[in-house]
Amino acid sequence: MTKTKEIKNLFMVAVGALLLMGVFSGCAKKPVSPIEGSAATTTVSKQSAKNTTSCDEVYESTLREYMASEPVSGENLEQSKVVVYGEEISEGRTSAPMLPVYFDFDKYNIRPDMTYRMEENARFLLDNPNIKIEIQGNCDERGTNEYNLALGEKRALSAKRYLVNLGVDPSRIEVVSFGEEKPLDPGHNESAWAKNRRDDFVIIR
Repeated sequence: MTKTKEIKNLFMVAVGALLLMGVFSGCAKKPVSPIEGSAATTTVSKQSAKNTTSCDEVYESTLREYMASEPVSGENLEQSKVVVYGEEISEGRTSAPMLPVYFDFDKYNIRPDMTYRMEENARFLLDNPNIKIEIQGNCDERGTNEYNLALGEKRALSAKRYLVNLGVDPSRIEVVSFGEEKPLDPGHNESAWAKNRRDDFVIIR
């Protein structure tokens, strides 16, 4: 290869490198658009508009990827940890994420099929030591008002003892009986009565 050809090849390589640098630098940032209605808007060539669109697409795609992968930090991280309990209901009148427990007719002992719910409620309270609750005892409509008020209290106290035995501080638990006064289901059949024989666990502060 002659010197003339070597010089020519080196020149072509240098020109190619400069062109590549120009392409990447052109897409390194979003170009500034001319003000709408100005004279500059009439002088943009079709080729320039095509290149600008291509760079815009690269810029916006890169921005979307960055925003999707950006970790939460600082103030946003602290805000993401804030959880307000007591504003949602899980079932009946019980504050989420706790669950109510149901009772057999004229009984106030915690049924075997309700122990899992009690354990989950206790776990939530132990994980959130600043929360206080009110256990609300309820009954179906059968029996006198006085009898059902007493039965509702026994149901609420039974649930409180269960939570205390699992390690929950008793000072965080208040009890109240509504008897038959606040039925969840107003029906007059076994299906409605089964729903109304329950304890609700309500966050009060």
